[in-house]
Amino acid sequence: MPSSSRRPPGSAGVRPVVPQTSLRHIPRKRFGQHFLHDPGVVRKIVEAIAPAPEDAIVEIGPGEGVLTRPLLERAKRLDVIEIDRDLAAALPGDRIQVHVADALEFDYGVFPKGVRIVGNLPYNISTPLLFHLSRYADRVRDLHFMLQLEVVERMVAKPSTPAYGRLSVMLQTRFAMQKLFRVAPGAFRPPPKVESAVVRMVPLGSPLGCDEKVLEKVVREAFSARRKTLRNALSLDPEDYTELGIDAGLRPENLSPQDYLRIARRLARSDR
Repeated sequence: MPSSSRRPPGSAGVRPVVPQTSLRHIPRKRFGQHFLHDPGVVRKIVEAIAPAPEDAIVEIGPGEGVLTRPLLERAKRLDVIEIDRDLAAALPGDRIQVHVADALEFDYGVFPKGVRIVGNLPYNISTPLLFHLSRYADRVRDLHFMLQLEVVERMVAKPSTPAYGRLSVMLQTRFAMQKLFRVAPGAFRPPPKVESAVVRMVPLGSPLGCDEKVLEKVVREAFSARRKTLRNALSLDPEDYTELGIDAGLRPENLSPQDYLRIARRLARSDR
């Protein structure tokens, strides 16, 4: 959240950073910028990531570089994705490769397999960005993000709980996730109106076993009618529920991520 990494029209490119004097950047509302400034929180994030010299690390939305600097103390080099040209120009050091780009459109496949992705994500684009990043689950080692607390709670929510929904299922079919710690609004400049949290995401390492688009369609249909029973929310035949061993009288929020994978695999086999 502390910086945005969405690209304004006409901005693109990759270049090494020329060290400049640190500036106190005026947060831009259109980028959803809230800059982390609490050294204790920064230290906890770096300790959670535990970067090693040989790690390939990508930071999304480095902002004023408050996390960038301690990461560079442990890693040999760093790739960063930043939309704000002024912030990109002020980033420190000659071991940074800056990608002036929109994180929502960026091709993370250009980085080596096993890349580690970190960042204080812009809260106004966090959900679509998480969906975009999930498509690269087979290429990343882990992801550590600062996000709005409510979003993190939805990410890690268990079935049959109020926070459990589409985001929970789509991420939990690809990642094991852990909420690490909460962060108060005062840790940012300017303080946001919500609490934040840091989450760790580790790819499960197993293929979905179904067409990703089929899974997305099933989950979207289910949670767009989450108050209905499955028989009224999904386009499955009665025999489908029998063979899957799923009670059609349940609601979408009662099924596990693995249940949704099984439904998607069955639909894919029947070409529906």
